[in-house]
Amino acid sequence: MSAIARLVALLVGLCDRIPHSFVALLARLILAIIFWRSGETKVTGWHLKDSAIYLFRHEYKLPLIDPVVAAHLAAFFEHLFPALLVIGLASRAAALGLLFMTLVIEIFVYPGAYVDHGLWAIATLVIISRGPGVFSLDHLITARWADGARQMG
Repeated sequence: MSAIARLVALLVGLCDRIPHSFVALLARLILAIIFWRSGETKVTGWHLKDSAIYLFRHEYKLPLIDPVVAAHLAAFFEHLFPALLVIGLASRAAALGLLFMTLVIEIFVYPGAYVDHGLWAIATLVIISRGPGVFSLDHLITARWADGARQMG
């Protein structure tokens, strides 16, 4: 085997050692930061800002949904889903919700930002497809449930 082939094999081996749980944690945290910050631009304390409603009414113009309802839903889910991702609870469902929001944003709000939205989609798909990893409440709940099922069986 040539020196280049050995180097490539070594590098591939090192990459294979990156734990999914680390990648999933980073994906969960970066998504949480992005969407939480967006949610924070829509609220003051527990109240929706007039500017958020204005944006949904005049700039975003989502079809099939009232702008006031859309603004409230966006603010709510941009806080709920990131909070769930940070603690790793219902992670796949939260990531699926953020993937849906990402698709809506890409299609109806900022269709030219496909690079950013593509990266968000990839991060959500890591969590949806492989789970949140061991640094999550989902993992603890699943492990406890599996232990209980083994004890009963």
